[in-house]
Amino acid sequence: MEALGKTTSDQRIDESKPVPVLEYVSELVSKARQASRSLASLPTATKDQALLAMAEALAAKSDELLAANEQDLQAFGTTPAKKAMADRLRLTEKRIGDMAAGIREVAKLPDPVGMMSAMWTRPNGMQVGRVRVPIGVIGIIYESRPNVTADSAALCLKSGNVCVLRGGSEAIHSNTTIAAILSEASEKAGVPPGAITFVDRADREVVPVLLKQDRFIDLIIPRGGESLMKLIAEHSTIPVVKHDAGVCHIYVDADADSMMAEAICVNAKAQRPSTCNAMETLLVHQSVARALLSKLARSLSEANVEIRGCPKTCQLIPEAKPASEQDYGKEFLDLILAVKIVKNMDEAMEHIAQYGSRHTEAIVTSEYGRAMRFLKEVDAGAVLVNASTRLNDGYQFGLGAEIGISTSRIHARGPMGLDELTCSKFIVLGSGQLRE
Repeated sequence: MEALGKTTSDQRIDESKPVPVLEYVSELVSKARQASRSLASLPTATKDQALLAMAEALAAKSDELLAANEQDLQAFGTTPAKKAMADRLRLTEKRIGDMAAGIREVAKLPDPVGMMSAMWTRPNGMQVGRVRVPIGVIGIIYESRPNVTADSAALCLKSGNVCVLRGGSEAIHSNTTIAAILSEASEKAGVPPGAITFVDRADREVVPVLLKQDRFIDLIIPRGGESLMKLIAEHSTIPVVKHDAGVCHIYVDADADSMMAEAICVNAKAQRPSTCNAMETLLVHQSVARALLSKLARSLSEANVEIRGCPKTCQLIPEAKPASEQDYGKEFLDLILAVKIVKNMDEAMEHIAQYGSRHTEAIVTSEYGRAMRFLKEVDAGAVLVNASTRLNDGYQFGLGAEIGISTSRIHARGPMGLDELTCSKFIVLGSGQLRE
């Protein structure tokens, strides 16, 4: 039982003597809660030293990580239907390097804990202030992408939060190894045991039990597909900040620069299609459709993108497949793009409102007024003008490695960095004031 609240580099999945799920989860979360008091008051210098040690450990043990990841990839399979998920699951030397670089970037960022956002004096002389503090213990439930383990651990540590990490069963070996390396390195640098807590059991029963631990966990952040979101909505007694589907659109306006539009659209769709901020639907103003789509179709074809278009699109692009109603509003996570020709920006925004997931939306235009109107009226966590949807990312926005992109409206929306992992408390400085 000793190893349950603490992940070490020697820890591996051992089901020879399985502990009952409730007992297993209770032990994990109680140790996580115990660690939260110490972590909340840990000096910034200690946290930064730990983060740098974590980054170095990842880089030093890349061979171990790749071997663990290969186990997951072989078990998962590489059929065409699994291509997008397999890409999310795969680790490479570069991706491990990116994980380490992301942790180093977090170490460079200002520590939000203890920052005073405001201070004022009441008529009775009492001073009232508001200061940023950690949320406490954050449960993160996610699928496929092992980098989430590193990003979440780093951001939670810097913001003074204990993290309870539960990755998908398809990445169990990768995530267990990453968490073990990070936990060991951080504890050697002075972080309390249990600050990085990893759920190393793939039992399906674990998640519903974890979602009932509101005495120990303060917030749940889920990252995954529709079935995961449904499970969490049905079972959680803990507040949830959703990181839901990314049905992202780009609207190319009548006076858009055609070369810019082509480059943005190819990047947004083909640069890494398995991510939540990849473009899934392209909307094109009817006046520029013929000129734009003929060139764009060739570029997309060279990138192996399949186009599913409306009837007008199919007339202009013979190789395009007819789009079904289900294709609009679908998160393909693959080299597939839905295309629709629209009369004007109003029709484009109506389409986005009907089919979008309020994740990331973009317009390509040279007209300032329409750009400002699009920014104001389109409802999404991030709205971009003349830029790829792939840029909606904590690192790209200067937040450091993000814990995810929130599609919720409460507490945090868009990329969640350090500030979004804190809340505030009031502090009062008095000199004997009493309530009359």
